[in-house]
Amino acid sequence: MPTAAEDLPAGEGRWPDPLAWLGVAAAERAAAGLHRTLRPRPSGQCDELDLASNDYLGLARDERVLAGAAAALAGWGAGATGSRLVTGTTELHAELEQALAGLTGAPAALVFSSGYLANLGAVTALAGPDCLIVSDAGNHASLIDACRLSRSPVVVVSHGDRDAAARALAQRREPRAMVVLEAVNSTDGDLLPLADWHALAVRFAALLVVDDAHGLGVRGAGRGAVAEAGIAAEPNVITTLTLSKALGSQGGAVVGSQAVIDQLIDRARSFIFDTGLNPAAAGAALAAVRIIAAEPALAASALVRAGELAAICGVPATDSAVVPVIIGQALPAFERSVALRERGVRVGCFRPPSVPPGTARLRLSARADLSDADLRRFCQTWQSVSPS
Repeated sequence: MPTAAEDLPAGEGRWPDPLAWLGVAAAERAAAGLHRTLRPRPSGQCDELDLASNDYLGLARDERVLAGAAAALAGWGAGATGSRLVTGTTELHAELEQALAGLTGAPAALVFSSGYLANLGAVTALAGPDCLIVSDAGNHASLIDACRLSRSPVVVVSHGDRDAAARALAQRREPRAMVVLEAVNSTDGDLLPLADWHALAVRFAALLVVDDAHGLGVRGAGRGAVAEAGIAAEPNVITTLTLSKALGSQGGAVVGSQAVIDQLIDRARSFIFDTGLNPAAAGAALAAVRIIAAEPALAASALVRAGELAAICGVPATDSAVVPVIIGQALPAFERSVALRERGVRVGCFRPPSVPPGTARLRLSARADLSDADLRRFCQTWQSVSPS
């Protein structure tokens, strides 16, 4: 008979304290400049200049977006009340999906409760053991986790290396293949040539999954980098989006063919087993989509401001609202970000594992609503903390 649990020898003295290693690990992170701290923002207006958020178009506090959230809250309540397949799909969700498909030029869309879950759902539901995944080394953590959870064989290629991707696809033994990449890299800010990547995917009969989180609202007059490349409606292209960056709300989405959306509804665990996006976030996102469609100049303004920020910092301009300033080691990067924050300017500080060792950086995020006064203030502050 199996031994009862209470009859097994006690672990006292046989094994170390199961939490003792946490203190050691925390001390090592702190010494390396890798300790993270939550810093709550105050509500309402404050004097801090925000160059850290992903609110690229300044819509998070736009009155029209707030009104969309308030109307949805009043009409549908605070929560979605259930998963999308039970009670969590409202008419508002359906309207948002139609609007997202229309904005991006894709046939259909499916809304998730976060961009992270949209990436998990798209990759895991469309890949599998019989599908080789070719993943760009610069991909966001959500795509990396999705590849791991997919149970697919995965080949990681250097960022933007189409030749390496072609070799992996040509040599595969699996009947199916998927190429996974970010349209705009979240830490470098560079824009990949998506039309060329699509041609590669077509050549080797592969799906192309593109995370357009940092392209939506900024590239293609706001319609996104995939739409700008002219491939949004291609049957082998699947685009993932976030509603929490340029749209100023919360949530995520996948856009693609109706066959792809049907597969996700049936097979994407991060969709099936998750509570639906709350109505207020859906209402805010819908209002933002309509603003972007009606005001394409917002996207151009964000790119102009990004170029101005890059010039102030003495770094090359990118093709996005992301402006990276490479510092190198984690501790100096963190110290520079603290110095800026103490002077009223908040910037992102990206350290390993978010970026490779030796490439710690400050990440500035441009916004369409930055004023000339904001730029002058940043220029003065930047000069005051920069090494002479």
